[in-house]
Amino acid sequence: MTRYLLALLLLPAASAAAAATIEVRVSNVAGGKGTVNVAVCDKERFLKQCAYSASVPAQAGETVVLVEGVPPGTWAVLAYQDANGNKELDRNVIGIPKENYGFSRDAKGAFGPPSFEAAAIQVDGERAVAAIRLH
Repeated sequence: MTRYLLALLLLPAASAAAAATIEVRVSNVAGGKGTVNVAVCDKERFLKQCAYSASVPAQAGETVVLVEGVPPGTWAVLAYQDANGNKELDRNVIGIPKENYGFSRDAKGAFGPPSFEAAAIQVDGERAVAAIRLH
């Protein structure tokens, strides 16, 4: 019984140790305008309500955003510069983004967003790096 109880108590610590921090290096940022928002998505939630996110004030050139607590697996990372601070990617009447955005692996779609597979990165260790260029 004591071993079982000890195992249950240690389980959350083991899970936390397996989680990674993704260092997202966002380039082509227009400085001083709003925030850079980053989301990390699995295939099921790609372009929907992503499981992990973070934001920081925009810095000219490159802005680094740390997304913590991401478990090992295959993830897609997306970022956008929320220039007006309304916490959403603004779009025009036909749905084209009006604010700069980008995806991991510089993934692009032909007529719309890229596929999950095109943007997917593997997270294995305690730290992963994803480079995103805003367009």
